[in-house]
Amino acid sequence: MDPLALVLLVAAATCAFCWIASLITKDTSWVDRIWSIVPAVYVWIFAVAGMGDGKDATRLVVMALLVTAWAARLTFNFARKGGYTGMEDYRWAVLRGRMKPWQFQLFNLFFIVLYQNALLVLITLPAFIAWQNPAPFGGWDLAFAVLFAAFLIGEFTADQEQWSYHEAKRAAGGHLEPGFATAGLFRLSRHPNFFFEQAQWWAFYALGAAAAVASGLGFWGGAINWTIIGAVLLTILFIGSTIFTESITGSKYPAYADYKRRTSMLVPLPPRKTAPKKAKAGKDAKAGKPAPTPKPA
Repeated sequence: MDPLALVLLVAAATCAFCWIASLITKDTSWVDRIWSIVPAVYVWIFAVAGMGDGKDATRLVVMALLVTAWAARLTFNFARKGGYTGMEDYRWAVLRGRMKPWQFQLFNLFFIVLYQNALLVLITLPAFIAWQNPAPFGGWDLAFAVLFAAFLIGEFTADQEQWSYHEAKRAAGGHLEPGFATAGLFRLSRHPNFFFEQAQWWAFYALGAAAAVASGLGFWGGAINWTIIGAVLLTILFIGSTIFTESITGSKYPAYADYKRRTSMLVPLPPRKTAPKKAKAGKDAKAGKPAPTPKPA
């Protein structure tokens, strides 16, 4: 069978399972539970097809191994947070409270189940491009594979830092200032794990594009080909999800507003300096306002 047709059949079965399970259990986190698993299945379908064709499948096997490592890390992190114990993503509960029941069920079917499962197929399709263009594994492939591995290590580090903070918070009785992680990678980005997650799939896209270019395709159709839509849509999803998550966090922790002013949202960057409070008097003077009179001791 054509590997793309097989991937689409598996994706259709996965959609049906997630939707039916969400109706039976009244839990909409089934897509979250398969998120780290089905992309590896899809990429291995392309890799096995490539090996069966008798052509050089080195690139496809490397892509499958990288995505398997990504899947193992994400599955481990999701499991230790209790993701497989029936705990629903807190964001879905917030949205359910803001919508009428029928509105939420439409959101569940079309966004949570269909859109997200379609996205999981789309981000793996650079492997389809690599299957179609079985060029020898080269220097660019190695560079992008190393980049993917570096981003994977970055995400593992961010996950561990966040986990350690919340463990310390739990040990402190649920209260630990400022209420969210701000050290390590979280000093450079408010969501370093989100950044590295997206970056891995852009590196994965680059591996597929490298195959197309090595096969003789040019810039358009090779370096930039239609499978880029997966990485683009994943980035859009993460930006929207990040904004929504931050609206919840900001309502819970007053200190988050200052953290947002100082720290990049996604891309790790040096913290921004905030203006010192005493500068306000100088501003008032420039605006023609008298500076506040100091209180007597």
